[in-house]
Amino acid sequence: MLELAELTRTLCASSASTPFDRSNASKITDLFFGFPHDSYNLLRMTRSFKDGSWAILFSHPDDFTPVCTTELGEVSRQQQEFERRGVKVIGLSANGLDSHERWIQDINQTANTNLQFPIIADKDRRVATLYDMLDYQDATNVDAKGIPFTVRTVFIIDPKKTIRLTLSYPAAVGRNFDEILRVVDALQLGDKYKVVTPANWKNGDDVIVHTAVSNEEAKGLFPNHKAILPYLRTTPQPTS
Repeated sequence: MLELAELTRTLCASSASTPFDRSNASKITDLFFGFPHDSYNLLRMTRSFKDGSWAILFSHPDDFTPVCTTELGEVSRQQQEFERRGVKVIGLSANGLDSHERWIQDINQTANTNLQFPIIADKDRRVATLYDMLDYQDATNVDAKGIPFTVRTVFIIDPKKTIRLTLSYPAAVGRNFDEILRVVDALQLGDKYKVVTPANWKNGDDVIVHTAVSNEEAKGLFPNHKAILPYLRTTPQPTS
């Protein structure tokens, strides 16, 4: 696989000359290759995509906005929780690097934190366009030129660079990052064991035996499982 820097140059060249086609917007099973623009602390971002980690990309409509400031502060406060799960966090906002650097000072002050993860500088919306993050509904969520800002999009990307989840919040609603951590826990658990998670599942709750597991196989893999229905079998959460 090409390194991120080379992929970045390739995507920049192609996106600059190719009009956006919404039919080509990223889908949940698309492979994730890299980002076509600068980021705050680009070296950390490049390392993030060399070590087989999970990654979370989350976009912001604009710098120096109240909801975004609280979100970035919260992610910074919870960075150890993401790292404990092997997750690299990457922000994106529709502004330049100088703006990001000044904004981060406000974030650190208001959240009493020290933000360390990269924030992509997507002033021309190139990344937002490629990954279908632009706000096409809220007519007020635009810059001085009338160009749409982004909605609050979240991508969860696994070590194979596959997009496993997308979420889009309206610009006026802050994200629940406890929920995003919960989803990461569920995805990682399902990848390691042949299980899926039920509604409102929390780490440590019972899980569901995957439907691809036969009854005979389930007896060996999950000796304490219970068959509630022929297609619904629960079991205590597996542990290493």
